[in-house]
Amino acid sequence: MATVSEQLRFHGIHPSRQRVAIGEYVLQTEEHPSAERVLEEARKQLPSVSQATVYNTLNLFVEKGLLKALQLEPGHTVFDPHVGPHHHFIDDDSGHIHDIPWTAVNVQGTEDLADFEIDEVQIIFRGRRKAPTSATEKRLD
Repeated sequence: MATVSEQLRFHGIHPSRQRVAIGEYVLQTEEHPSAERVLEEARKQLPSVSQATVYNTLNLFVEKGLLKALQLEPGHTVFDPHVGPHHHFIDDDSGHIHDIPWTAVNVQGTEDLADFEIDEVQIIFRGRRKAPTSATEKRLD
């Protein structure tokens, strides 16, 4: 696995101390963190990192394809390091966002959209995790 510095260089980004500190959290997490959460985590490594630097770096990472910015709820943006095709399930009880494999959902009826050029399809499920019914119940994440 490439280091964060190597990932940044590969995507044409100079790996400054601030960018590496931010990247070491946001590019390796299984979470879908907000900018505020990224700031909190980055300050654990580099206490002097500013909020503006975090926002600018996150936007740069999105622009360069290292992250996806998602607005899964009005007025609340989170960042997803999993940039390949997939869907999301939002647990309304915990707020946790689970990745759903692309192949788990079959999208039909797109022939009705022939007049449109589709850039992306994303399906968001909302609900809550059921109580386990057996020790072998399949988990989402």
